[in-house]
Amino acid sequence: MREQTWQTFRSSGRRSGRRRTVPVAAAVAVGIMTMGALAPPAASAAARPDTPQRGLNALVHTDSVPAALASVEDRDGRTRTYTAGVGDLATGAQVPRDGQVRIGSNTKSFTAVVVLQLVGEGKIGLDAPVDTYLPGLVRGDGIDGRRITVRQLLRHTSGLPNYSKYLSDDIRYYDPRELLGLALAHEADFAPGTKWAYSNTNYVVAGLIVQNVTGRPLAEEIDRRVIKRIGLRHTYFPAPGEMAIRERHPRGYYQDSAGAPLVDATEWDPSWAWSAGQIVSTNSDLNRFFTALLAGRLLPKAQLDQMRTTVPASHPFPAGARYGLGLVSTPLSCGGVYWGHGGSMTGYETRGGATEEGRAANVAVTTQPSQATKERMDGIVDTTLCR
Repeated sequence: MREQTWQTFRSSGRRSGRRRTVPVAAAVAVGIMTMGALAPPAASAAARPDTPQRGLNALVHTDSVPAALASVEDRDGRTRTYTAGVGDLATGAQVPRDGQVRIGSNTKSFTAVVVLQLVGEGKIGLDAPVDTYLPGLVRGDGIDGRRITVRQLLRHTSGLPNYSKYLSDDIRYYDPRELLGLALAHEADFAPGTKWAYSNTNYVVAGLIVQNVTGRPLAEEIDRRVIKRIGLRHTYFPAPGEMAIRERHPRGYYQDSAGAPLVDATEWDPSWAWSAGQIVSTNSDLNRFFTALLAGRLLPKAQLDQMRTTVPASHPFPAGARYGLGLVSTPLSCGGVYWGHGGSMTGYETRGGATEEGRAANVAVTTQPSQATKERMDGIVDTTLCR
């Protein structure tokens, strides 16, 4: 997703909304250091600065991100990892190779896979109304769960308003139904099926459907059906109240405005993103996930075909992007497309995906960058996959 966070978050897409500052009591200010005062990049992959490394170096030197990380997987499954910048501005620590980051709206692809697995098992119907699984829950001004289908949720054509625009400034735990309530207090954006608009609310409803159908927490279903199934060793759905990142990771930073001091925003409660953006992972695990997905290791062909049936997408995705069911196709400059999602959470941004031929690339930075920087991240992915 892109989300714009502690602003509003993106799935790989981002929606703009109210900006929420990170309270000083909940974060550590990085002195007077700003984006222009970073240490030189440190390469962790190869001595020669090949295409991904040059791209990361530029993100640090030119775009002034604190740290940049990338992982590239070739058709034979061989992986190379890259880093640049500083992993901790307070200590000057190096960027950990393939460190964990908050992957934001990439989570939507995981949630969609679980829903589609349940479709394949005959437990959910893509064109069934939401009310079939959550009777009477989705109601509001112009909002009626009897007229919204599961497919419309996964494709962002439901018209449900984006709850993340209405979050308070509090960094605290949010229950999923509380998030849904924030959206339902507002008028529908449009009638179901008449338009496309990115809304995190769609995936909160999808997550609630998974829980009602399976009788198990969403986090357990994602772990059992996706993470463990394909051996993602560094990917997890944070437990309630879990604010720290479990394994080696670069610190994530928030900047209120251009030129403002950077604030350490690594540890905070991510529950406001839930099924739309809460997962922590690594670039290499994301490559494995999207590669396994396209190879048919997570879904039967019928459901994978549905997932890859797309409609034109607009903001927050690049020109030419199309949205399927929790999966985005992005054109490659050399022809064809790659499939992924992308994500943004406070302190982190990830971009990338995989091709049908088995190549994959993901890039992460440790702040929420400008639109120009996001485009350069997309450029690194494109150049790497087109080599």
